[in-house]
This record gives sequence, C-alpha cells and structure tokens, in this order.
Amino acid sequence: MKIGELGDRCGVTAKTIRYYESIGLLAEPARTAGGYRDYGGEAVERLTFIRDAQATGLTLAEIASVLELKGAGERSCSHTLALIEGHVATIDAQLEQLTAARAELASLAARARRLDPSACTDPNRCQVINEARPQG
Repeated sequence: MKIGELGDRCGVTAKTIRYYESIGLLAEPARTAGGYRDYGGEAVERLTFIRDAQATGLTLAEIASVLELKGAGERSCSHTLALIEGHVATIDAQLEQLTAARAELASLAARARRLDPSACTDPNRCQVINEARPQG
C-alpha cells in the first residue's frame, strides 16, 4: 500500500510516517518501480502501536526503547511498566503542584472579594497581588 493509504488506515499523516522513518521508528519500505513507498501489513501494526503508545503519554524515545527490546527478541513488559510508572509519578507531582496553585489562586480570589477597590491607589500595583505575600 502507498503512504497515503497507510496513513489513512492508521490515522496519521504521510509527513508523520516519513518522520518516523527518518528517526528509525518505522522501517523504510520497499519501493515500487515508480519510486513510491510500498508498505505491507506489518507497517500498519507497527504504526498502530506507535500511535497507541503515544496516546498513553509515552514519548517517541520511550517508544523506540520498547521497540528496540522487541526487535532484539526480548520481553518489554517490565521496561514498559517502568516507563508508565514514571509517567504516573510525574502526573502525581503535577497534580500536587496544580492543587497548591489552585488553593493559592482561590485564596487570592477570596481576598479580592473582601478588598475595597477604592483603597487601591498605587498606580503600579494591584492590592490583591501586592499584599497577598508577606514582604520580606
């Protein structure tokens, strides 16, 4: 099949397929007599895996590491688990940061509702933000 058909089957663009080939995620296929790329069914399977792995949050480098293990005939489950657990830890840390940021913003919003707008006379600062943190 030609690159456009492969892309349509897998939900990616021809440009993406060419990029994956250029970085070694997808093997360059044989060419037709007219010079067109000629992909087989294995390209559909590999490209579908790459797309699905990206959807889980794995980076292309991480996906390449899984595919390298598979290509060497090794099992990749423990490696993949470690990658996924790393992403879970990163998301947990981001959630903690977002929760703290939300709490601070909610506190600022509550403060802003209590302040008297007519008391805001500094031409360079907003009293909501200026007085929110202790000076030190």
